[in-house]
Amino acid sequence: MSTIYSVTMLNNEIKELLDAVPGYRSLLVQGELSNYKAHSSGHHYFTLKDEGAAIPAVLFRSDAMRLKFRPENGMKVTVRARVSSFPRTGQVQLYVVDIVPDGAGALHLAFEQLKKKLMAEGLFDVGRKRPIPSIPQHVALITSPTGAAVRDMIRILGRRWPLAKVTLFPVQVQGEGSAESIARALALANAVGEADVILCGRGGGSMEDLWAFNEELVARAIFSSEIPVISAVGHEPDVTIADFVADLRAPTPSGAAELAVPDRAEYVLAVRQMGVRLQAAARKQTVLQRQRLDTLRERLESRSPDRYIAEKRLLLDHMSERLCAVQRVRLAQAARQLGLYRQRLLSAGQGVTQRRRLRFAQAVATLDAISPLKVLGRGYAVAAKGRRGAAITDAAQLKAGDALHIRFAKGAANCRVTDIEEEE
Repeated sequence: MSTIYSVTMLNNEIKELLDAVPGYRSLLVQGELSNYKAHSSGHHYFTLKDEGAAIPAVLFRSDAMRLKFRPENGMKVTVRARVSSFPRTGQVQLYVVDIVPDGAGALHLAFEQLKKKLMAEGLFDVGRKRPIPSIPQHVALITSPTGAAVRDMIRILGRRWPLAKVTLFPVQVQGEGSAESIARALALANAVGEADVILCGRGGGSMEDLWAFNEELVARAIFSSEIPVISAVGHEPDVTIADFVADLRAPTPSGAAELAVPDRAEYVLAVRQMGVRLQAAARKQTVLQRQRLDTLRERLESRSPDRYIAEKRLLLDHMSERLCAVQRVRLAQAARQLGLYRQRLLSAGQGVTQRRRLRFAQAVATLDAISPLKVLGRGYAVAAKGRRGAAITDAAQLKAGDALHIRFAKGAANCRVTDIEEEE
């Protein structure tokens, strides 16, 4: 008699059968990524396909965090996974624990992806890089406290410029958590704020050994640093993301120490050379000043002060005489001019006086000719009504009984009108 399965029973039995196959527990599958999606939970879902088939796959969050590169659709990869099914849907799928890109290695691919991303964001721009101070007073070292690199850097810094203070910020430079350690040290050095320049790096090693300096976290920490950063990672052929973001790249940790501070020997030599040039310039200036002093002495001896004063006194007398003569001439001219003005003024005054006398005589004659008194003197009289009344010129202005005031050439009389005779 056939067994009747529920869907759940069947799916669970299929899962048990797949899990029981030893070869399905860990196998390598090659194909092309498609339908790739990183879920908010941290799990990654995708389809692995080739020309003839496709199979769904899942990469859990804990395994995805170990990936050094970012998977993309169309990428040829080899996955290490186990085959099983999901009982709820009965779907057979791959449970992936690692993804390796075909061709270029995973680390190289991750390096190129991050490099392209940060370059697009401008983290590598030359215009934003800060200048390294020529004579730093304080140098910060961010590196492993136990490696040879830190000893080389401290030795070279002390030999080249012992005046600079050196502070070590010990970090983990390799393995899990190293990127976070380096980023925290960079933030701490900036928070302290005493250093003029930061040397960040480690000695040589494989690409895996140097990978902490290819992490995005370290790159952004270097970019955010307000203190100039010199990258000092590995040997000269080694190139990391930190080298592109840093303000200056050094080929080695020892080279970073040489770039960070000036050479004391060069400054000593420069000071000595400046001393020699200063002495030569002082001697030359002394000779020139002595020659100038001799020239001034000769000129002073050739010009006696008494002689100079006598010449100036003679010149003063000459100028005084000339000035007096000029003043006398000017005074004579002014006197003559004043006499002319006086003569003109007198002549003008006499003419004005004569003209005014003539005009006065004419006015007197005219006044005398028209004077009423002179008319009265010839026997005429002026009749008026009252002393201040208007003169009577017509008998029609009068009537019998009017009082009249009659003025003669000498004296006056008051009378009344008794009769009026009108002229025919």
